[in-house]
Parts: sequence; C-alpha cells; structure tokens
Amino acid sequence: MIKKLFILLAVITGITVTSARAQDIPEPMTPKRIVNDFTGLFSKQEQAALEKKLTEFNNNSSTQIAVVTVPTLNGYDINDYAARLGEKWGIGQKGKDNGIVILIKPKTGREKGEVAISVGYGLEGVVPDVIASRIIRNEIIPAFQQNAYYKGIDKATSVLIDLSKGEYTADEYKNKDNGGAFDIVIGFIILLILVSLIFRRRGGNGGYTPGHRSGGGGFFIFPMGGGSSSGGFGGFSSGGGSFGGFGGGSFGGGGSSGSW
Repeated sequence: MIKKLFILLAVITGITVTSARAQDIPEPMTPKRIVNDFTGLFSKQEQAALEKKLTEFNNNSSTQIAVVTVPTLNGYDINDYAARLGEKWGIGQKGKDNGIVILIKPKTGREKGEVAISVGYGLEGVVPDVIASRIIRNEIIPAFQQNAYYKGIDKATSVLIDLSKGEYTADEYKNKDNGGAFDIVIGFIILLILVSLIFRRRGGNGGYTPGHRSGGGGFFIFPMGGGSSSGGFGGFSSGGGSFGGFGGGSFGGGGSSGSW
C-alpha cells in the first residue's frame, strides 16, 4: 500500500513539475504570425518585412522558420528553451519536422544577449549543428554587436532559406570564405575601371571610346541585390498570403547558440 502511494505521489509530482515547466514557454501571439517579437526588438516595419519574407517561404516550401524574441529564459539553457518552444508550438509540418526556431533573448543591463538556432528533426542533415553555429557567428553576432538586429536576422534567414532550398550545401557554406563573393565582385569592378582608364588614355583626343557617350563620363554601376534578402520594408500584409499557423513539427535539440 505504501509503495502504491509513493508511486502515485511521484506521478502527481512529475505532472505538476511538467505543467509548471510548460507554463515557462509562452503561447504564440494572436493573430497567428511567424515572427513573434515579445520584446519589441524589431520596429513595426522590420517585423513586417521578416513576416512577409518567412511567410512567403513557408507558403512556397512548407518549411517554417520562426523568429521569436523573449525577455527571459526562466532559468533554461537557451538551446533547451528553443527546442522546447519549437516542440510546444509545433513549428514545421507534422511528419516532415521541417521547422527552425531562431530564438533571441536580448541583452539587458545585467545579462548578456543570447541567440539560438534550433532545428527540427527533418532538417538536421540540412542545417547540422556546426552550420547553425557558423551562421550565428558569421551572420548574426557581428550585426547584433552593432545593434543591427534586423540586419543580422535578415542575413541569417537568407542563409537558412538557401540551405533549405538546396541553393548550396552545408559543406559549401562551411567552406565559403566569408565575404569572398563580394570581394570578387569588387575586384572585377576595379579591373573594369582600370581597363576603361587605359582605353581612355589611349583614345586621347576626345575620340570615341567603346562603352561611353561623347558627353558622358565614367562608369555607371548598377546597384546589386542581396540574394534571398527581403529587399525592403513594407506593411504588415505579407503579399504572399497570410500565415496559417504552425503544423505540428517535432524537435530533438539540434542546433547551436551564441552570445554578445
């Protein structure tokens, strides 16, 4: 009898603790959205731009990348918190488990800022822990250190979208020299300018130089886009349809974290 009472007490205690722990994780905001900013870290325009970008990706691929900011981790390790949140909210599709959580706990006067990327079971091969760590280190932390929170998350989500779409593999991202593509473009532009100057000097007497009008001067450089970046701010209308909610995906703790 005593043994049965002990077992019953243990079960009740376990249920109580589990319930209390679950209450530490907030419910998603209403109306449904894929960017849940509980701290006001982003401006309204920045929230709208991220919402539009991630909703369009969700609608076109079914992969869900949720951005969440919280004021406190309630004593949890941030990786554990992010995985629990992803599991509780069901980020990603049931059976595919193709959800990603970017969790941000902003810096306060007494505490450092922390950020984590948690990956659902179905994407752990696409975004392994070492790549999640590299994205945080290369794309997020440098921007966050300059208080450019939208810039860091915009860049990170662009990389995650490209990885999920197969634009390049995790190994290709890992081996990619940070900023290498930009350096190549700049070097090519400089080379073109030098070649242009040489031709102009050889042309000498105001003669016609290929690529220039007689009354014009210099090169015209077209602005370059940023790949998968959202491009600019807009209203809260996503343009690609409204966010329909999370689909019941599961998380196993894959991902990484960092601080600033």
